[in-house]
Amino acid sequence: MKNCPAVAATLLALMAMTPAHAQDGDPSPALDLTDCRIRAAEGFPGIKARCGTLMRPENPADPDSPLLELFVAVVPALNLEPESDPLVPIAGGPGQASTEFYAATANAFEAVGRNRDIVLIDQRGTGRSAKMHCAANNDFIEGRYSREQTVAETQACLGSLPHDPRYFTTSVAVQDLEALRVALGYDKFNLYGISYGTRVAQHFLRRYPDSTRTVVLDGVVAPQIALGPGIAIDAQNAIDLIFNRCAESVQCNERFPAIRNDFRALKTRLSSEPEVVVMANPTSGQLEEIRFGDTEMAGALRLLSYHPTSVALMPLLIDEAVKGNYAPLAAQSAMIAESMSDALSIGMHNAVVCTEDAPYFEAEGVSRDALDATYIGPVNLDTLEAICSVWPKGILDEEFKAPVSSDIPVLLLSGDADPVTPPSYGDLAAVALGNARHLTGRNQGHGQAPRGCVSDIIGDFVATASIDGLETECMERLHAMPFFLDFSGPSP
Repeated sequence: MKNCPAVAATLLALMAMTPAHAQDGDPSPALDLTDCRIRAAEGFPGIKARCGTLMRPENPADPDSPLLELFVAVVPALNLEPESDPLVPIAGGPGQASTEFYAATANAFEAVGRNRDIVLIDQRGTGRSAKMHCAANNDFIEGRYSREQTVAETQACLGSLPHDPRYFTTSVAVQDLEALRVALGYDKFNLYGISYGTRVAQHFLRRYPDSTRTVVLDGVVAPQIALGPGIAIDAQNAIDLIFNRCAESVQCNERFPAIRNDFRALKTRLSSEPEVVVMANPTSGQLEEIRFGDTEMAGALRLLSYHPTSVALMPLLIDEAVKGNYAPLAAQSAMIAESMSDALSIGMHNAVVCTEDAPYFEAEGVSRDALDATYIGPVNLDTLEAICSVWPKGILDEEFKAPVSSDIPVLLLSGDADPVTPPSYGDLAAVALGNARHLTGRNQGHGQAPRGCVSDIIGDFVATASIDGLETECMERLHAMPFFLDFSGPSP
């Protein structure tokens, strides 16, 4: 553009700053957007969008508090005359940026995106929105620190944060979302939340029902649940289902006849004597020594159990480790630790968990004996309790922990083998929803939108704003990938 005449350049700049959408007769939106690209991560292909910055006070109750710059992106609908109510995908974590989540899963929203804009905002504290991130090494991420070390690391994190963490909770984030709706000139939002994002979507529905047209909750976090105590138990239930499915498969059972007992023996071995694996780092390619104990194994298997495709590898990876070949499973552990450090904003994560979950851990009634009986054990809960013992409590709206009562159409999606948000959580969330439907995918893990026909179901639901008449029989044809019998591929 620098080679264009000055007048032409000015006109082009003004054209590039036109708003994404405005209702006829509504005041012009107050948020300027310019052409941009959003990505799942650095180096990934970009998706064309229109981006801008929403300025919000750090403390919404104090307009004179420091201003935060919140990153906004709008992916225009394919239809040149889109519907007036966009879809708003909200990422999980807590701590993941919604723009990065959408860029990684955009295919799941193609049906909606034909006729509706996709509106994205990196929740305050994540991505490019006043990111609240602390550097943390793998020992901390994987729970190898003592309580004293964890507390010290947390205090160092607090001291390095650029903003007051008390104002980075869900109760504040939904106010940002409503301010975004007003700034862009939309009448209502259709909300899609995944995992922690379902908590945000539900609370927005509670606070701003007049701004909400439909809600899709995928991998549901019920408001009544305090995430933390039940993580290890839900993960154990999921891996038990995986072992059961292997036993029911002729090929898998023949190849791995004692996989459940082998797994127990492997956990005992690594618990008493962790291995040091010399291998090329799966990300950098550099040769290095990687500690691989029961904690690292548990972290790798828990994340692998999220998706039916990676589940297919689990018996083979466990069997290889039992035989002394730890490298394949250790590589998964290393990649997971690095991806979590890059993808999640730890400061924002802690702000949410220590306000909305930790104060309610005891009410979950999970015993230490129950946690000790799981393959993960109490390490996650102990780490969260140590972190939250020094982390300041943030803003929490009244009735935040109560189920949402509404007659607005809500579609709930669960996987029966989900290791973190099982279908029972969706049932709890739906108890006061008068216009809801709960669909469960068989042998499916965490997050249903990218699976088979589910994106079309979401598209039809948003198009009609009705839970009736949806073509859901196709979910019965969803399949889990057959188990790998060796590294050449899955069984027939």
